Parts: sequence; C-alpha cells; structure tokens
Amino acid sequence: MEKVVLKASKRDVIGKQVKAMRREGLLPAVMYGRHTENPIAITLNTRDTTRALAKVSSSSLVMIDLDGQEIPALIREKQRDFIKNRLLHIDFLVVSLTEKLTAYVGIELTGVSLAVKDFNAVLVTGLDQVEVECLPMDLPEKIVVDIAALAKVGDSVHVGDLVLSEKVKVLSAPTEMIVIATAAKVEEAVEAVAAVAGVEEPEVIEKGKKEEEGEEEGAKKK
Repeated sequence: MEKVVLKASKRDVIGKQVKAMRREGLLPAVMYGRHTENPIAITLNTRDTTRALAKVSSSSLVMIDLDGQEIPALIREKQRDFIKNRLLHIDFLVVSLTEKLTAYVGIELTGVSLAVKDFNAVLVTGLDQVEVECLPMDLPEKIVVDIAALAKVGDSVHVGDLVLSEKVKVLSAPTEMIVIATAAKVEEAVEAVAAVAGVEEPEVIEKGKKEEEGEEEGAKKK
C-alpha cells in the first residue's frame, strides 16, 4: 500500500468554536500515545483527510505531517455525522516504529465455497477481526480468508487455520471460529449429498409411523 500522509497543524480552538472551524472545511483531531506527554489537539483538511482515509483500514499505519515532522499513528476512533455523511473528529494513537503493539485486524472473506454452490449450505460467520502483536510496519491492513476451503457442509475456518507472516503473532484463541458452512435445512442437506453421490434419496421414516405399520402387520397375522 502507498504511504498515506495527512498534513496537520496544532490547534487552540476548542468547545463551541469547533463548529465554526468545521464549517470552514477543517477537521478537529487529537493525537495521543506512550511517547506524547499530553494529548495534542490538531487540525486536518476535511476533504483531503476523508479521501485519504477511504483507502485505509483501522489497522493501517498513517503518517501525520505536523510542522514538517512525520509522526506514525493508527486510527483509534472516528466520529461521523451519518446524516450528512461527514467526519466530525478523529483520535490517532501515536506509535513507535521500533516497538511492538497489539491491534485488531479485520477479516475479509473471499472466493467461492463449494459447500454453498453444490450443497446449498449457509455460511455462518464468527469473528470479524483478530487480535495480533507485531511492529507497526508489519501490521496487516486486513486478513483475507479464502472460503474455497469450505468444500462440504460442516467445513469451517478457525483462527488456528490462518497463515500469517512470521513477524505477526496472533493473540486470539486458535479455537475461535471465523466461518463455518452449515446446512440450510436437514432435508436439503440430505438431498444435496444424495444428488452429488448419484444415489436415491434415503427414506426417512418417523418412529410413530414405523410402529403403526408394525401393529397393522401383527393384527393381520392374528
């Protein structure tokens, strides 16, 4: 991914004056982290920032150009006006490029599952993000999971099945489920399996019906 640099300047505007600043096309934000004694209030260009952040995820490293110095940071929180569809405020976590950090990385499902295509299975998702530990530069933007591995009903992908860089340590439990292919209905699953196997659909006899037929045969013998 290309380097994302956000030009910023320190701000003294706070409280109600922030609304006037937003009307001028400026976006308030704050930077904090282990290497900042106190949170630093900054201002960004709303339009430029919105365009730049549309291409990054919450685990993407961005550089904040503050007074000519590029500071590495992660986006920790974005406040948005959903009615007007615009950013209102951003919290940035300042990080050190030489120190490991823990973060959550989003999961993206891709590909075609044969369980869905051939057996009419339904995909049920579990985790949508995984906690990892690594250096900021090694932090994945996302984790792509190919659901082609789900070939039949009952197949699943768990955290322990993920293959990541040796530089990235997964902290989430390996038994946590990410996605599983389940049968939409028992009857549909039986039909699908029979069709693929090339055999007639097995007959399902209810217990009550079987007992009733047995009683009728006994009565005839008598």
